[in-house]
Amino acid sequence: MKQKTPTGTVLYSIEQAIKEYRKVCQKNIQKIVNDITVDQCLVLIILNDNEKISQIEIAKLIFKDNASITRIIELMVKKDYLTREIDEFDKRKTKLIITEKGKKTVVLLSPVFELNRETALDGISAEEIELLDKILHKIISNCKTS
Repeated sequence: MKQKTPTGTVLYSIEQAIKEYRKVCQKNIQKIVNDITVDQCLVLIILNDNEKISQIEIAKLIFKDNASITRIIELMVKKDYLTREIDEFDKRKTKLIITEKGKKTVVLLSPVFELNRETALDGISAEEIELLDKILHKIISNCKTS
């Protein structure tokens, strides 16, 4: 089937699905914690699972450039979700630490994260999810090798 516009392509549909998913996530997050964004939640989850991860690695995991992740982290420090600890051996390095408020937020929002996934994947079988994952990884691979 020939598509007439860029908005009629499967790639556009993928982007639209991601944007709609992020809207649902943000709406559900706001019901529980009103001063945190989806990206800030992702940072908390990542740090909660791996406290030694670098800011650069976090940026890669959430598809942000270094300037964006720096702004996100700065806001999180101001909102008391994170603190920075300067490395005593290398003053250029800082360790990000989740505060008590940040830890409580992860606990409060854990059911919301699960709800968001369930909402997005409602009515989709495990086989369909597996096939979609394979197809998306092929698209990723194609784009990386071109």
